[in-house]
Amino acid sequence: MEILVIAAIIIAVYMAWNIGANDVANSMADAVGSKALTIFWAVVLAAICNFCGAVLVGGHVTDTVRKGIIDTQAFTHNPRMLAHGMACALLAAALWLNIASYLGMPVSTTHSIVGAIVGFGILQAGLGHIHWAKLGEIVASWFISPLAGAIMAFIIFKLISRYILSVENPALAARKGVPVCVFFTFTILILAIIYKGLKNIHLNLTGPHALVLSVAGGLIAAGISALFTRRNCTCNGELPFEQQLAQVEKVFAVQVMFTSCTVAFAQGANDVANAIGPLAAVIEIVKSNSIPGKVPVSIWLLVLGGFGIAVGLATFGYRVMRLVATKVTEITPSRGVSADLAVIVTVLACSKMGLPISTTHTLVGAIIGVGLARGITAVDRRVVGSIFTSWLATVPAAAALSVLLYLIGKCLFW
Repeated sequence: MEILVIAAIIIAVYMAWNIGANDVANSMADAVGSKALTIFWAVVLAAICNFCGAVLVGGHVTDTVRKGIIDTQAFTHNPRMLAHGMACALLAAALWLNIASYLGMPVSTTHSIVGAIVGFGILQAGLGHIHWAKLGEIVASWFISPLAGAIMAFIIFKLISRYILSVENPALAARKGVPVCVFFTFTILILAIIYKGLKNIHLNLTGPHALVLSVAGGLIAAGISALFTRRNCTCNGELPFEQQLAQVEKVFAVQVMFTSCTVAFAQGANDVANAIGPLAAVIEIVKSNSIPGKVPVSIWLLVLGGFGIAVGLATFGYRVMRLVATKVTEITPSRGVSADLAVIVTVLACSKMGLPISTTHTLVGAIIGVGLARGITAVDRRVVGSIFTSWLATVPAAAALSVLLYLIGKCLFW
């Protein structure tokens, strides 16, 4: 095995570690912020869900260059140049994620690897070989993702607040309303999992079959939720309003654990490609000495990526998780459910419509949305400003690091 491939494997594991430490840590922020889970158990569950998502339904075929951001025809005369560039881009993205994680800033891993590839692409192929329309979609997602997540979370929490939390007898309202909320939640969760992942393990569930399965799962979850809510919510009107609210939030605490685990599962399935996609491209280029269109991803690569993500989350993910969970706004279980459900609905809808979307940006936007539902003062604008600044810096910072690393590598190694 060539030194380049060995180096790329090491870098890919480092990248996966940083994906777990930064991007994936966001997935459990609502469960932690609402105190439904401690950071320890959030890390354990998220690590399991991410590993399963990466290995079971992670992409088995990936584009040679993430998101088709550069024209690979510029490297047909020297494919190894592209392999070197992909390795440098992978390392640059990982370094940027490491810096962001240390600062506790949630950034997009996809934007990091795309920015790194842009830097290398401009350096070696020139401006004319960058797909600027694709890059424009990335820039658009800076605004579409958080805005869509915030609006959806705002609407969902307002509905929960109006029909359950703010009525005279919230415990009685919860018996009626929570199962309905659970039905829609789990129906959408199952649809999202089927759409985003099951097609990769050759379970051909499309159209009516997927909808029937999702509705059936939603009905079963709603039935279980009805029994649980009836047992935990006393609705004889004797309890004070605050105690009834505490009972309702206890019911939502169970639901937010499921929604957060689902977001973690989906992020593992999606984000593992940011680590093993470039690695698979490097391996294929070195093996065939040509530029492949699509690259098959072996199961050992998915396991490697899933393991790296899980370890990164367990060892360093608490920094980002703590900031998103506690610093942006106060999160209760009902607000956490609203934010998680907003993320799943927004990502699924935007993906189906072909709109650019970032799960990380959507989640942060959703948390801001549930905060805004209580007024602008409920959101820490200083923290939000720092997060937005880190988003804007991601593409240029990763690009600059990629250029620097490639120039160093060119002087020392190739």
